[in-house]
Amino acid sequence: MNYTYFSSPIGPLLLAADALGLRQIQFPVDGEAAPAPSQWQRNDTLFIQAAEQLEDYFGGRRHSFELALAPQVSAFQSEVLKQLGAIPFGQTRSYAELARVLNKPRAARAVGTACARNPLPVVIPCHRVIGSNGALTGFAGGLAAKQWLLAHEARANAARYNPG
Repeated sequence: MNYTYFSSPIGPLLLAADALGLRQIQFPVDGEAAPAPSQWQRNDTLFIQAAEQLEDYFGGRRHSFELALAPQVSAFQSEVLKQLGAIPFGQTRSYAELARVLNKPRAARAVGTACARNPLPVVIPCHRVIGSNGALTGFAGGLAAKQWLLAHEARANAARYNPG
């Protein structure tokens, strides 16, 4: 596995990939970059495209990603991740709404678990999923990061639709 670090407004992100594509993005741990396992190889050049797209996203210029993704997940989690990718930039959905879209209306909790285990946060936007009552709920990167990402997307949309 190859890795690099990306400096983001929500802290240093650990990116991991192999020949199939981007496998993981890990949030900081207590404000520090997550450590890469010793058997991984640092390879910054492999991540140039991912870093450029993340830079554009955090700069408000990109609303979706065009990267080779290779998350290792279960079939159900793959379905959930596909639905997460379909949530438009700057919008949110509830866990219950996603469960209904998956034709599993009683699986809101399972959808939440799949979101919590999303190996590619930010790129696959699990931060866009909220509680049915509109409350921000658990997020692997912490609620402050989730709140920042949602506010960032709202600001970018406002600037996009109200230039000047």
